[in-house]
Amino acid sequence: MPILQLVDLSKEFASGFRVHNINIDVQEGELIVLLGPSGCGKTTILRLVAGFIKPAGGDILIDGRSVISLPPEKRPTAMVFQNYSLWPHMTVYENLAFGLRLRKTPKREIDRQISGALEMVHLCDVTDRYPSQLSGGEQQRVALVRALLIRPRVLLLDEPFSSLDAKLRIQLREEIKSIQEATRTTMLFVTHDQEEAMYLGNTLVVMNQGAIEQAATPLETYDHPRNLFVARFLGEMNCFEFDENNRPLHYLLRDVAVRLPLVIGVRPEDVHLSRRPGPIYGEIQSKVPFGHYIRVVVNTNMGTVMAYYWRDSEGGDDSVISDNVTYVSFSQIHLFQEPLT
Repeated sequence: MPILQLVDLSKEFASGFRVHNINIDVQEGELIVLLGPSGCGKTTILRLVAGFIKPAGGDILIDGRSVISLPPEKRPTAMVFQNYSLWPHMTVYENLAFGLRLRKTPKREIDRQISGALEMVHLCDVTDRYPSQLSGGEQQRVALVRALLIRPRVLLLDEPFSSLDAKLRIQLREEIKSIQEATRTTMLFVTHDQEEAMYLGNTLVVMNQGAIEQAATPLETYDHPRNLFVARFLGEMNCFEFDENNRPLHYLLRDVAVRLPLVIGVRPEDVHLSRRPGPIYGEIQSKVPFGHYIRVVVNTNMGTVMAYYWRDSEGGDDSVISDNVTYVSFSQIHLFQEPLT
């Protein structure tokens, strides 16, 4: 049985925005990432699970039991927010001990648990400090530990790294992945960061305008996007709307029965550049190095194409992209039976 089940969950606001038909099963020890643009309903789902807002319809079950009627403090959940939410007048120790004291945990056990938890996030020497004496990354680690100490059945995380710099975000997401795997804590994690979602999630739930577009593993979502929205939101995608007058598109679909509307999608890593003549050719417009690869934009006879040219390709950097003229081929294409908007 899933540890968390969202069944036909819905919520409508006075503004007219609503989340609707939300069905998600979360297995014990799983890390589910809710991914989507700002305002798509990700945080609304977290707040519904936490009990901060009430649904208009549907149900929320934890361990098979409905928690709809329970207030937040009675639900077996804990939440880590964007802004840390530590009590500024309490030391780190007092912040961490608060929830354990409410559960009548003996002091010796409180000390043991806090010591072990802080060691897990490499903060053994901060127990007597106040939140204002900690860096942003340290505060977020303490907030995470505080949530974990009460041993929730489901830990909810609402873009916990959004206020941190890029390097620290990478460091903390690696730590949270390690902690989740070590503790087998079930997590529901909200982000709009695609890379973060791909790294952390066992399952990605891609949302748009209050609805789920696709729920699958990160690789399944990336390699087999269900629709154009998912394809374009998760990574880069070259998109070409089928035009019967575009001869290169006819060449690409020579073995396909065409039914309109139709969009052809190609990932930049599936674009190959060559000096060998072919039906798709063009002039290189720009080359931007990104360390181990170069992002190349080519103006072709079928439209503008973005390619990732890997620097360890046979022949080296200059063998194919030193001249302006190049030929283009694709190792994989995606077909979407919908208009390009």
